[in-house]
Amino acid sequence: MIPTTLRQIEYATATARCGGVTAAAEALNVSQPALSVALAQLEQTLGQPLFLRRPGGRITPTAFGRGWLAEAQAQLDALSRLMSGETPAAPVRLACFEDLAPTLLAPLLRKLATAAPDIRLEPAVLSFESIAEGLRQGRVDLALTWDLGLDSLTEKTVLMQVAPHAVIATDHPLLRMAKRGLTLEALSEYPLILADQGLSLGHMRALFTARGLPFQIAHRTATLDLMRSFAANGLGVGISYTRPHGRRSQDGARLATLSITDAGTEPVILARMAGNTLHPPAARLADLIPGLLIQSDPDQTETDT
Repeated sequence: MIPTTLRQIEYATATARCGGVTAAAEALNVSQPALSVALAQLEQTLGQPLFLRRPGGRITPTAFGRGWLAEAQAQLDALSRLMSGETPAAPVRLACFEDLAPTLLAPLLRKLATAAPDIRLEPAVLSFESIAEGLRQGRVDLALTWDLGLDSLTEKTVLMQVAPHAVIATDHPLLRMAKRGLTLEALSEYPLILADQGLSLGHMRALFTARGLPFQIAHRTATLDLMRSFAANGLGVGISYTRPHGRRSQDGARLATLSITDAGTEPVILARMAGNTLHPPAARLADLIPGLLIQSDPDQTETDT
């Protein structure tokens, strides 16, 4: 354990600034004997003198003392800034759900670079479970996600409401409903392709079971892109809330997206943990995000003609 105290360091730096023990004692409102004892104890700990004592009470730092006292003052100044909250803010840890990230994250970062270039960000693309755990553990400040898997302590700001849509091949029989939109009952007649994400998978199933409709899952895919590829190649009907732009899957197959008219909507939210006080840059970001995320029309049916 280091026996030196902050008070001893403060006494030493004050003595250097004031040019003597008496003046330092007056400036600090302590007795001269107390300050002298503290200096002697500090020099004993360091093993060498900090000051040259001269007749008349005027003292000056030794060669060692000049360097030590300058560093001591810098450390005291840093500690003062730390205790006053003036230290540089940590980067804002912004998480985005993995399926939303390709459509929301980069446009948001581009707009933030103009609207708030001084905010340092650490974006992360995470699963539902990782977002919920990150918020609970304080590893995530803010999260862009669907309102799934979050506990009651989560504060939520709704950013947009999104309806689900079906993804089909361009020669699929359901394409005849492109103009008026699909119903869940019509979808229940065809094998489905769902993203194999626990919370999302359960939610999609509930769309049918809540209405007493039968359904058959033909494939469960690991990613949204894979679901779109399977659907575009005629392996079933994909269902998703996240709607990437483009009328082809990543393998180049043509696809169509058709709105589902009777499934309601789900909110995309900005989530934060209640009780986790945001530092100023994070609080500012939370205020900016709703105005920077502009909702595209979630009910637009897209086909490749």
